[in-house]
Amino acid sequence: MTIAGSFALSVLLAAFFVILHHAASVPPAAATTPPSSDTASFLRCLAADLPPQVVYTNASESYTSVLESSIRNLLFVTPSTPTPVAIIAAADASHVQAAVRCGARHGVRVRPRSGGHDYEGLSYRSLRSSASATAHPFAVVDLAAPAIRGVRVDAARRTAWAGSGATLGELYYAIANRSLRLAFPGGLGPTVGLGGHLSGGGFGLLLRKHGLAADHVTDAVVVNADGDILDRAAMGEDLFWAIRGGGGGSFGVVLLWKLRLVPVPATVTVFTVHRPRNQSATTLLTKWQRVAPTLPRDAFLRVVLQKEDAQFECLYLGARAGLVATMAGRFPELGVTTEDAIEMTWIEAVLYFAFYGVGKPREMLLDRGAGPERFFKAKSDYVSEPVPSHAWERAWRWLAMDGVAGLIILDPYGGRMGAVAPAATPFPHRRELYSVQYYGFWFENGTEVAEKHLGWIRGMHREMEPYVSKNPRGAYVNYRDLDLGVNHGEDDDDGVAGYEKARVWGEAYFRGNFERLAAVKAKVDPHDFFRNEQSIPPLRSSQRSSPHW
Repeated sequence: MTIAGSFALSVLLAAFFVILHHAASVPPAAATTPPSSDTASFLRCLAADLPPQVVYTNASESYTSVLESSIRNLLFVTPSTPTPVAIIAAADASHVQAAVRCGARHGVRVRPRSGGHDYEGLSYRSLRSSASATAHPFAVVDLAAPAIRGVRVDAARRTAWAGSGATLGELYYAIANRSLRLAFPGGLGPTVGLGGHLSGGGFGLLLRKHGLAADHVTDAVVVNADGDILDRAAMGEDLFWAIRGGGGGSFGVVLLWKLRLVPVPATVTVFTVHRPRNQSATTLLTKWQRVAPTLPRDAFLRVVLQKEDAQFECLYLGARAGLVATMAGRFPELGVTTEDAIEMTWIEAVLYFAFYGVGKPREMLLDRGAGPERFFKAKSDYVSEPVPSHAWERAWRWLAMDGVAGLIILDPYGGRMGAVAPAATPFPHRRELYSVQYYGFWFENGTEVAEKHLGWIRGMHREMEPYVSKNPRGAYVNYRDLDLGVNHGEDDDDGVAGYEKARVWGEAYFRGNFERLAAVKAKVDPHDFFRNEQSIPPLRSSQRSSPHW
């Protein structure tokens, strides 16, 4: 991080906590009936309260480039995609407050965006055309401006403050510049926005050793539906619980996160080995399901399936000899040799898994990407009991189909994941053997092409249904999937029908934690100001099964 960037964040933090001291003593605004939408009045309000350079409307020359700046999926950059009436490229906390207050006053909802890896684009698009009777105008608060996406690392205290708009790559880079013996247990993708990642729980290479990324959040700064800035003490433990895994865009705009960093050894070891389908890949997969979740916590062994190849990828928090001995003792069939294993530092391992290679410069982690490059659709599952070998053979046939391209990614749990209670955060899937991500992608435009690829990934997902978690079939909220269901029109504003309809998708993501999330929502945002097609709905007291909520 530059000195200027560090100074800017220091000033920002100081300003935040001056405001926090005031905000904590201000009583919440009295409940009122939400106003009907008035887009013109909303835009006038923004013009009065914000500098013009941070507000982009459809009339702005740079509107499209700002909107698409962090979008990753070409599916959501079509002319027919409903887009925001304004984008507020917030440069400080007061800009976020003004956007929320103007929106609440004039009936325009606000969607926060910290990055573009939102799989269904709900942080920057709507499903309903503005001509639809159920359409509701919305604005986007973009948190990627340099002034508020900084990272400040305190290596001595093993903590960091990071803005929601920072990428995981920027976080890892900042940590490595202060210490090569500290890390944060986040995901593999360096261009993923930190805010969205933490809001869904977040997991990566260190999940078996240290659990979820959200487990290491110790404080946060959020703008609530009244436009007030709150830290953990001011927001209360219920809201603090909800923002660490309850999905982005439901409870407020999280500006900053305080993170607890974790120690890593001076030397870690990695390997990547390929085993083709015709060379016992199915047998290896079948055994991997029992081995990977029970390995020592220092070992993380995932699998990526593509076409007729199984790619086994491993991180070991220790030297080469320890990894080779562990594999020889626990998974000799994989045939890992000393030559397969590569020793490196932790930050080199981050680069290795992000960019598939050694010797990559650390500065690559600062590349935020260049906009959407492909069309894609993802779905997810959790596995509680090992999948039989014949089911893997059927999965191979889907992957080998002509004219489609896709992956199945298997990430093992166990270790620290199984030691944390499912209700500790909203993320409930800690006791599963492993997670599954199905990812289909294509580059050609056209409705028929899209239907072909979407049909393929949905078909593969149906194929696996007998072998994955049930009652309900689980899904990961950071792999958003609107096939699971959506919130309906404005007629759901009474909160009764909205909650019951949302349970269809909500319990897939959150299981027994969904009701508590909806109760928190009713407490902090009773008029459902922060709303999208899969946001948490408010739960009325008459609908609650537990008086605790």
